[in-house]
Amino acid sequence: MSTVELDAPMRIGKKRKTPLQWLLALGWRHLIGIFVIIYSIFPILYILSVSFVKNSSVDGQNALFQSFDLVNYIALFQDPNRPFGLWYINTMVIGITTALGSVFLSTLAAYSFSRFRFRGRRAGLMSLILIQMFPSVLGLVAIFTILSEVGKVFPVLGLSSSLGLIMAYMGGSLGTGTYLMYGFFNTVPKELDEAAKIDGATHTQIFYTIILPLVTPILAVNVLLSFIGITSDFVLASVVLSTPESLTLAVGLQQFVSDPFSKDWAMFCAGAILSAIPVVALFLYLQKYIVSGLTGGAVKG
Repeated sequence: MSTVELDAPMRIGKKRKTPLQWLLALGWRHLIGIFVIIYSIFPILYILSVSFVKNSSVDGQNALFQSFDLVNYIALFQDPNRPFGLWYINTMVIGITTALGSVFLSTLAAYSFSRFRFRGRRAGLMSLILIQMFPSVLGLVAIFTILSEVGKVFPVLGLSSSLGLIMAYMGGSLGTGTYLMYGFFNTVPKELDEAAKIDGATHTQIFYTIILPLVTPILAVNVLLSFIGITSDFVLASVVLSTPESLTLAVGLQQFVSDPFSKDWAMFCAGAILSAIPVVALFLYLQKYIVSGLTGGAVKG
């Protein structure tokens, strides 16, 4: 008897669902998903629409894409008092350098906590969690004072310097990222380390040639989260950076809407759209690692 003949009674006995039955069984999920997508994408469409408006006011903009003009995008790079192009470069340099540096330090710390047994190990792990309970704004005065005093001796590390801001960011890099990677490192079998030691490999060789390739997902997730946090930070960057040439995008764009008598929301939206491009591009490039990186560390802590 053929397969078609065996499957025929099953197809006959299976009744096709009515539209109401499909809606009650599965359709409501699709409707909720569509609603969430529309709810999430509308602010993005509105900001994109406002960025194409010629005038600076958004009053009366009740419809999307009433006009399409690139004047705001062009004007962003032509204002000498607001060097948007320089802000863009500063943000990318600070974001990429800090993300890579902080992830490297967190990886070293997570590897040490996961593979070595030493006095104070558990206290160190608990300290990393407890420190994250205090908001970072509590250290603004201390960071400002330290950079101000250091800048008197080494101006390159003082206020209004990108390197000083990078060092301030990296000073707080050992946090939730370390604990997240610590859980991911614990999922890597220690038998791999032991086998490599038998072959004569050192801890450094094990770390770079065996462990790092296996924990690529969590490294990608931490780089992405760190890059997003650094490029969107306003509080610390506004305290450390003061000269127009040293600002980042988050601080510089605020100048377009800071004056209560001349708020240029169209220019602000155009700058926001351009500043979001690197984050979106990095997210799309690393999206294949995100799910496995975030869930892998929760398997074994």
